[in-house]
Amino acid sequence: MRSVGKGRGGEPDEERLVRLVARGDRAAFEELYRRTAPWLAVRLRRRCADEQIVAEVMQETYLAVWRAAGAFAGAAVGGTAVGWLWTIAARRLVDAFRRRAHHAQPPPTAALPHAAPAAEEEALAATVGGDVGDALRRLAPELRQVLQAMVLDGLSVRETAVLLGLPEGTVKTRARRARLAMRKALA
Repeated sequence: MRSVGKGRGGEPDEERLVRLVARGDRAAFEELYRRTAPWLAVRLRRRCADEQIVAEVMQETYLAVWRAAGAFAGAAVGGTAVGWLWTIAARRLVDAFRRRAHHAQPPPTAALPHAAPAAEEEALAATVGGDVGDALRRLAPELRQVLQAMVLDGLSVRETAVLLGLPEGTVKTRARRARLAMRKALA
């Protein structure tokens, strides 16, 4: 996803689209949705196998984007439109899991042991090279999931626990084990 400058054919990038959405531009909102919805849906499905929850989160996310586009600070604070969008979606997903937890068991996660790597994992591997990239790739999948949720997605221990369907203590233990493994690999 592009987040700076102009897109193909002089189209505005996602940040510019968010700024136009803040002014009530429906065409910009539709273009932002067209560009980001497929990617966002895939990313949400990697964390939740329940299509109903994914659909609800998508709807809530884009409603929040429409309502709060004016609050987007963007590059001024080192952020990107795509990162802002994912932050909204991740929080909405955690909220959906919390609502579901009050009524029933949390939905099954979509992460299967034999599943192909997620796009963000491939992107991370491509951007994080050298010793750090090697250390990340050697981490056990359950440790890498916790690091991804807490470090890359910026979720709290509680949010990570809800997202991954784990007790908070397990999340803390895995985060500690991941940090120790990374330190050892990089020493």
